[in-house]
Amino acid sequence: MRKNILMTPLAALLALSPVSAQELEKKEYPSPNAIVDAAPASDWKAIAPSDLLVMDLTPDAKGEARRVVIQLMPPPFSQGWIGNIRKLAAAKFWDGTSINRVQDNYVVQWGDAGYDNPESGETEQKALPDGLVEVPESEYITSEEAIHEVHEKLWRTDPDAALEAEFAGSMPSTDSVDIANTRSDKFPEGWHQRDSYEQFVQFHKGWPLGNEHKLSSDKESFERYEFNSFWPVHCYGAVGVGRNLSPDTGTGAELYTVIGHAPRHLDRNIAVVGRIIEGVDHLSSLPRGKGQLGFYADPKKRVPIRSIRLGTDVTKAEQIKFEYLDTGSKTFVQYADARANRRDPFFIKPAGGADICNIPVPVRRVKAD
Repeated sequence: MRKNILMTPLAALLALSPVSAQELEKKEYPSPNAIVDAAPASDWKAIAPSDLLVMDLTPDAKGEARRVVIQLMPPPFSQGWIGNIRKLAAAKFWDGTSINRVQDNYVVQWGDAGYDNPESGETEQKALPDGLVEVPESEYITSEEAIHEVHEKLWRTDPDAALEAEFAGSMPSTDSVDIANTRSDKFPEGWHQRDSYEQFVQFHKGWPLGNEHKLSSDKESFERYEFNSFWPVHCYGAVGVGRNLSPDTGTGAELYTVIGHAPRHLDRNIAVVGRIIEGVDHLSSLPRGKGQLGFYADPKKRVPIRSIRLGTDVTKAEQIKFEYLDTGSKTFVQYADARANRRDPFFIKPAGGADICNIPVPVRRVKAD
């Protein structure tokens, strides 16, 4: 059986023990934001412009620009849909479409108003570009083998980056730690935390993932095999693909983002393709739709979309760069613990744990060259 790549030592994790009440009184604990602000430059990882979608809405009532920036998921997750999304953006499919649905404490959806919109009154749908693929439901889940294949490809094309990824602990591991109390000091990459929706959750290259592993035995050799599967989860700001009833999985032409409590029941049922890293307020603050499922019954309520482009296709003057906090870094472990155990002055009692969606991965804008 393949040896798992794991660079986060268990001893270091277990050395993080609960503090006593007296220690809490004496020691001052930084807030999560303070920990992030103090992170060294080496703990931040660049997001490639090619992995960004830039959505420009029409200006608001005051004439202010409204830009939403989406980061697409890295390989091997959801790549069939993401390939379609890249083709749709290149074909300028979304230009002239609109925000059609805003359901309170749930999602905002955009695309062609004639698609699966019971309130639109539209009888025609916008033609899709050629070359889109049909993605099977099996692609909602990614195997550990597929993740290893991506890593091995990186070794062939960029050995330095592959080595850095290993030492950052960015490869998920089949090893698990039984964390009954869900302490967040077990949250670094490669280790699992128990979860109410999935068997385990963990981080991988800056993304929150669900994880399930099953043991199987070879009847002839009696050797036990462990099968791991991973999938992205629906946290606030997650971007997913709208679809009809199974077996339809959607093309990527209809997208939505989460604007409320994390709807984790959607995990493994709909494709998650990215997350909003800037401008989510332009969507979450929109008036709620009064039609079925939050669709706008009045076409005048729809918010027009001027354009959606890949980050590499916007003008040089408009190009923007972002970085995320490396989820394999010591800073992220400290940040995750601070999110789960708030000890800064306002808080009275540390919670002792956190849902993975309550530990959002920090992303920051950086100056372009």
